[in-house]
Amino acid sequence: MDERPSRQRIPRLWVPSVLLLAICLVQAGLSPAASKATVGEQGLAPIRSYIAASWDTLTRSMTQCDTVVDPKLAERSILYLPADFPAPPAVAQIRKKCNVQVEHLPVVITGPGQVDPAKLGAPGLLYLENSYVVPGGRFNEMYGWDSYFIIRGLLADGRIDKARAMVENFFFEIEHYGTILNANRTYFLTRSQPPFLTSEILGVYEAQKAAGHEDRAWLEKAYSYAAKDYEMWNREPHLAGSTGLSRYYDFGNGPAPEAIKDESGFHRKVAAYALLHPEWGRNYVVADNAQPVVGFQYSVQVCDATQTMAKSECEPSQNVSLNADYYKGDRAMRESGFDVSSRFGPFGAATHHFAPVCLNSLLYKYETDMGQISQILGKTDDAKKWSQRAADRKAKIQKYLWDAERGLFVDYNFESQVRSSYEYITTFYPLWAGLASPEQAQALVRNLSIFEQAGGLAMSHTESGAQWDYPYAWAPTQLLAIEGLRRYGFNDDANRVSYKFLSMIAENFRRDGTIKEKYNAVTRSSETQVSAGYHMNVVGFGWTNGVFLELLHALPQDWRERLAKEQGSRQNVAAR
Repeated sequence: MDERPSRQRIPRLWVPSVLLLAICLVQAGLSPAASKATVGEQGLAPIRSYIAASWDTLTRSMTQCDTVVDPKLAERSILYLPADFPAPPAVAQIRKKCNVQVEHLPVVITGPGQVDPAKLGAPGLLYLENSYVVPGGRFNEMYGWDSYFIIRGLLADGRIDKARAMVENFFFEIEHYGTILNANRTYFLTRSQPPFLTSEILGVYEAQKAAGHEDRAWLEKAYSYAAKDYEMWNREPHLAGSTGLSRYYDFGNGPAPEAIKDESGFHRKVAAYALLHPEWGRNYVVADNAQPVVGFQYSVQVCDATQTMAKSECEPSQNVSLNADYYKGDRAMRESGFDVSSRFGPFGAATHHFAPVCLNSLLYKYETDMGQISQILGKTDDAKKWSQRAADRKAKIQKYLWDAERGLFVDYNFESQVRSSYEYITTFYPLWAGLASPEQAQALVRNLSIFEQAGGLAMSHTESGAQWDYPYAWAPTQLLAIEGLRRYGFNDDANRVSYKFLSMIAENFRRDGTIKEKYNAVTRSSETQVSAGYHMNVVGFGWTNGVFLELLHALPQDWRERLAKEQGSRQNVAAR
């Protein structure tokens, strides 16, 4: 029994038969990988067919009119090319066919933040050379960290060429936009997202090699781009104080454009919360223009809510704004990918003051990957350098981010020099990256109960009203946690948690025929009640599709057949 304190709240097999089955599955639209399902897995055929078809329905290219559309801003369509990049024939075609305005960026970009998106004529799509898979819905562009999990799914489904094309798009971004972007829209030119490039490179390289097409020349090219991408995370302003670790940081100022247009009232809620909670510890609210205003003014009324039905006493409305430090934290939170959660303080406002477990674990993995690639390419001296970098980062993670008393890896506020008390699913990233000791892994497994729910692992133990907190379960962190458990030999736990998450997705798919971006791990549903950030649960969904395939393939055969049987039985009941 879990004796922890209650959850926190922030106010608020016959050969002919097998052959026939394979033919039927291919006709249903399944990929070659999916058509290998055994007879005992027929109950999963509909969802695997959905995923296989989604790779095409979610594909965008510079010849499609729907590629340029931005559901978040709903503004006129503009396609931007790098300043020194001649317009290819495809651009002329899309300009004519789709009535798309085409412009070049004003300067050659060598790093993030060199172009102020607000000074461009209007926001728009940034050109990429290859087609790519988008997450879905409001996310109609190629994202930094989403793409890793999409690429995993593409490789699992045998779509090696499409996966490689997406990785090469990242090379294009590094060369022409200065870094791997949050996504290829102009308003993302100031920030990146969690670094997975080396994992993607090795995934494609190994898949090509397994298919009999080892491409060392491609790996050599990939290595040079990855080295450049790595440097961005290891120099100012992405350094976490004097810790030697890294932090999230956005080069832009003021409110993020997508938060203004697509997250109605979000910043007003932040301002109201700050006025009601002076104990927050930071004066994020600017009244009477006491400081330079970098965003908008909000009219906020503070009320003293009582426990009765009596009318609350309210103070007169105040015109306030949020200060520059708040917006820096908000933008850094968006670079982290966890937008919105209260992991870095309410609304993630102090994100840029932390050395995060997730980012530094990923950079450790990046360094070990670069060492592996160096060895493959015969770069012995480079391999030694990468090994030393990884060892140095590991030591610093152990020093600052490991809480031995609680048995958790936690984020470190380098400004106040205090480890965070916030329990968050990223505590399992060091397992995935392979930097935890066996004893630390044991301690983390003992703490699984903090996060484990009926539908897998919830993001946190805190109900804040934000989508990246309790009670929600997200595919990317689910995969990393489960693969981390497997890496350290905790296969029973990995199978159990994986089954919970997979069966939840499958049950919801059976009910509504879609796959969503997130799920309620407590109710095992796709219904969400988010009060901080955008409110919808987007259909698609790229990374959930990819993670479903990867987790399913990693399950032992008897677990897969159990899942398929369960879903098949429910489908039969529903059909009666």
